[in-house]
Amino acid sequence: MARDVPELTPSVEDYLKAVWSATQHGGAAATSAIAVRLGVSPPSVSGMIRRLSDGGLVERTPYRGVALTDEGRRAALRTIRRHRVIETFLVRVLGLEWDEVHVEAERLEHAVSDRVLERMAGALGDPEFDPHGDPIPTPDGRLPEARVTALTDVAHGRPTTVRRVLTSEPERLRYLSSLGLVPGAEVTVVDREPFQGPVRVRVGGGLRSVGEPLAAIVLCGPAERSDD
Repeated sequence: MARDVPELTPSVEDYLKAVWSATQHGGAAATSAIAVRLGVSPPSVSGMIRRLSDGGLVERTPYRGVALTDEGRRAALRTIRRHRVIETFLVRVLGLEWDEVHVEAERLEHAVSDRVLERMAGALGDPEFDPHGDPIPTPDGRLPEARVTALTDVAHGRPTTVRRVLTSEPERLRYLSSLGLVPGAEVTVVDREPFQGPVRVRVGGGLRSVGEPLAAIVLCGPAERSDD
């Protein structure tokens, strides 16, 4: 029996992207977690998940949650590619700040055609990472890899480079920018207070103190990367 695959409407794409974000490191996503990510009620999530499951885009496992099928993963990564290419275009070409572009890309990712998106990517030099350091999926669904370590775990005295920040919250991004902790910045950990205390780093010629929760979302690694 042929499956009734749902049309990839903005709502469907948002759900697939939410499931991918919640399960990208393995496992399954609970309905409640998807509801929180999307800001909707759990009954609304349950109804959509049934549609996506019937259409072969997700798999439901009792008492575990939801995971993407291969087809669902491909669809989710196409949306994520659009989002991250658009963010990069908004920063590099239009001059928006990195704390402004997430919301704009959320609006535009459902409207830009594949043809226009690939022209944008080509004009940017086919970047592998967006302004926050998030990997941009390739057109065939592969994710670039980067060896990264949280700033909380970086060895003392060894220079490293900020590669990625795990947040899209404007306030956090603006604060990180004020500290100089942006992708491409060279940093050196000079001290770390015990019991989840702040991390002291040298960045941009000055010393900065970064709280443990914020330092944990700053990922660092080797400086070499193709789109820097």
